[in-house]
Amino acid sequence: MSVKPVTLESAEPVLLELSANGSQAPTGGLRAGIAKQILRLATRQVSVDVALPDGTLLNRRRGSSADGRPGIVLRRPESFYGRIAANPKIGLGEGYTAGDWDTADGTDLADALTPYAERLGGLLPGWMLRLGRLVDQPIPADQRGAVEHSQENIAAHYDLGNDMFAAFLDPSLSYSSALFDHTRPVAEQSLHEAQLRKVDAALDLAGVGAGDEVLEIGTGWGTLAIEAARRGARVTTVTLSVEQAALARERIEAVGCSDRVEVLVQDYRHVVGTFDAVVSVEMIEAVGERYWPDYFAALSRLVRPGGAIALQSILMPHQRYLATRHSYGWIQKHIFPGGLIPSATAIAEQAAHVGLSVTRTDRFGADYAETLRRWRSAFLAAWPTIESDTFGEEFRRTWEFYLAYCEAGFRAGAIDVAQIRLEADGREDS
Repeated sequence: MSVKPVTLESAEPVLLELSANGSQAPTGGLRAGIAKQILRLATRQVSVDVALPDGTLLNRRRGSSADGRPGIVLRRPESFYGRIAANPKIGLGEGYTAGDWDTADGTDLADALTPYAERLGGLLPGWMLRLGRLVDQPIPADQRGAVEHSQENIAAHYDLGNDMFAAFLDPSLSYSSALFDHTRPVAEQSLHEAQLRKVDAALDLAGVGAGDEVLEIGTGWGTLAIEAARRGARVTTVTLSVEQAALARERIEAVGCSDRVEVLVQDYRHVVGTFDAVVSVEMIEAVGERYWPDYFAALSRLVRPGGAIALQSILMPHQRYLATRHSYGWIQKHIFPGGLIPSATAIAEQAAHVGLSVTRTDRFGADYAETLRRWRSAFLAAWPTIESDTFGEEFRRTWEFYLAYCEAGFRAGAIDVAQIRLEADGREDS
């Protein structure tokens, strides 16, 4: 019995018909065959060689070793095709974690992923991109930002253990993008120096000075609160991570700032009072789109007249945000439950609804790529001290992929990061 091979041309009408009625899905074998053809098409669009176990190139390119192209090796291609067929947004990362694919000798993982990030949205025909609902999974109810689930979602990531994070972060324990001084060679600057530069920039953006009362939404491990206190401000900082709060209090006490900083394990929606400045560094991504109105309403309610809000946020282009806002991807499933990256437009629109205006935006996405590169290098170097019964090989590969995947996104400009100033008086930037 012969089996007709699946081609993109033969798959198109089948999938379009299935998508139209929404009540069927291709069989596992058909989906895997289609996935293989999709991979062949996608891999031909980028300068990355993709090899099968016997050395055959899936994208039919030759001379990879001579021209220095990055390379990927499919160790278990059939398993990988099955994962991509089930859900390409999740299967790519899960395939790496499981060992279905790896980088070729001499290829850095971020180098292999960056060319794909650069061609994001242009790898596949339009008819394929319209079939998203065949593979998209709805966002689980417990990842939509409700108060009763928020602490669980935060704990799933940040309560992995202070020691685990300390193994690869700089001494400030800053787990957000650093800000390098671009008047000097970046390679000559320590990550610690660049992280403190980022903190100072956020405090400057909010105008924090002596005597100010400051609210920080998202404590981290206390560095921003400490630096604000050193300026003479009084700081209330809130977090949902019990582990972070405990260590933040220890660090704040160790530097003699306990009398000027209060650390609360509390949802930002429950904060009362008003403040001269509100600062929130890479917190909005964890809020969940459904609760952005609550977040911005809280910002508006908590800042005093004449005060300012400084947000540091990862950003994606607005059209991509609109296209993916209801999707459930690998990062949400395995790294940040409940998270969604906003666009600058979405932030401005949400702010406007509560009488806030964006008056300044400072972008520095390339600095996040460098931050992630250093984190990944430090994580892999420290792995012998991290590895345990809790953190095994699957965890290592998951986090290696996570850090490289994000680095590739920032290197390619598919995502960005910015510090954004919000004011209630509507003044525009000059």
